[in-house]
Amino acid sequence: MIVFVSGGARSGKSELAERCVLSAADGATGYYLATAQAYDREMAERIAHHRQFRCGQWQTLEAPLAIDRALEKVPDGSAVLLDCLTLWASQVLYASELSQAEGLALMANMLADARVRSIHLVIVSNDINEALPPTDAETWRYLAFLQRTHRWLAAEADSVIEVIAGCALKWKHEKGHSL
Repeated sequence: MIVFVSGGARSGKSELAERCVLSAADGATGYYLATAQAYDREMAERIAHHRQFRCGQWQTLEAPLAIDRALEKVPDGSAVLLDCLTLWASQVLYASELSQAEGLALMANMLADARVRSIHLVIVSNDINEALPPTDAETWRYLAFLQRTHRWLAAEADSVIEVIAGCALKWKHEKGHSL
């Protein structure tokens, strides 16, 4: 099952996604594909904060870009959290030699692999399209790529959930699944 969870910054989306993964893991290890890199002190503190609140049921795989290769390390039938797509998109555009199409192909390969191997995959991303429109071309480029990725992922996912102030709004939901 593929679940896409989005919401604004600090909306509670990661906490909801973590609960979803641990529920799907049913007592087994949950895998955390972390896309963040500590480029500065603030990001290092945010990463440390996230790690501190994860219980011992998690195994973290650092995957700033190669999310498909990280997923290959996860056993079939596992529950996996990819957090977050927003940072991954920035790696595709600014820290790699991948084109946008190659980045989307990498994501498509990961989803196909998850489906074939019965991996419960929850993908978290920030909805940054709610603010004032950007005034510079590079921010527009990033926003366009991220929103294109969101639209594609929402179409591919079995469930799409938006988190607002800690409340989950289910936009798309596969019958027979609690989340």
